Amino acid sequence: MALRRRGLPDGWERIVDRQVAVWHVLDAGERATLTDTTDWLLRHKHWEAAHEFALDDDITVTIATQAALLTLGLSVDQYREVSAIVVYPTAMQSRGVYAGPIPGTLTDGVTPVLGEAHDGRGPVLLAWDQAQAAARDPGSGHNVVFHEFAHKIDMLDNVTDGTPPLANRRDLDRWVEVCTEAYESLRAGADRPPLQAYGATNPAEFFAVATEAFFDVPVALEANEPNLYEILRDYYRQDPAARSRR
Repeated sequence: MALRRRGLPDGWERIVDRQVAVWHVLDAGERATLTDTTDWLLRHKHWEAAHEFALDDDITVTIATQAALLTLGLSVDQYREVSAIVVYPTAMQSRGVYAGPIPGTLTDGVTPVLGEAHDGRGPVLLAWDQAQAAARDPGSGHNVVFHEFAHKIDMLDNVTDGTPPLANRRDLDRWVEVCTEAYESLRAGADRPPLQAYGATNPAEFFAVATEAFFDVPVALEANEPNLYEILRDYYRQDPAARSRR
């Protein structure tokens, strides 16, 4: 079921106040920017529910607000290739070969999928129960909205390789140095909290997992992975750890 495109609905502030915990640590300027981007996502993207699920304002505003957080220091142009957001009530069931629970392994069968980001002008698919839980109660290091929209940012240069479009060669060299070290360490089985082990799947998943940690558990990431936190801070042009300590 599709939802007619419109911007922020009446009462949107009550929804954000109740559903999106990060709203309470943003300053006035950040809230204004986040509001504008959320409104843009609701107006310009196609929103659709799957499996006879019905969209409502709580769902669309909560998801759009979380997606908007990633571009708070960038611009809505980062989401130019997002054609649609398709929302499922809970995890999708997919049959195929996927990365296993141990780095370097594969599993074959029916696998619960919390989200997917399709390349090109493809959609973002999300499980609502997961998106809602992460928005209301951050701190687990996992957020499916951050994860899938990070993939769409990664895809902007038409190569899904864990490296978003960067301003210059110096930024790229530093990015590759820092991310390669952490990624290879995860692949070797090292514990790199607060990064999830799933980041060892491939470089694209590493970037998505790192983005989740950067926005969901920024203080822990800064303390445990200062180099990774630094390059993400410079790329996203935000300092969520400092914001959390306000």
